[in-house]
Amino acid sequence: MILQLAVFTYLAAINAGAFYLFVVDKRAAIAGERRISEDRLLAAAFLGGSIGAKSAQLLVRHKIRKEPFRQQLNGIIAVQIVALAAAFAVSILSATPVVSA
Repeated sequence: MILQLAVFTYLAAINAGAFYLFVVDKRAAIAGERRISEDRLLAAAFLGGSIGAKSAQLLVRHKIRKEPFRQQLNGIIAVQIVALAAAFAVSILSATPVVSA
């Protein structure tokens, strides 16, 4: 239970952080100020913030046409989906069957 809470807290924080980074970078782009590097934006997504990153990308319309950034972000999301599906499959397959008497 504690591990689940820790994972949930981490994912909530990293997604909020990724969302924030995209919004700050969008504002900096509009104002002509110093930008957040694409590597940093992608790192936030890679570390678990892909939902926040993609949400911000769509909501504030930031880097939606920029290639290869868009492909890289979508690739990170695809890899994470496959990893989650694999982890889910392993957890189902390794579950101890209940024997009824």
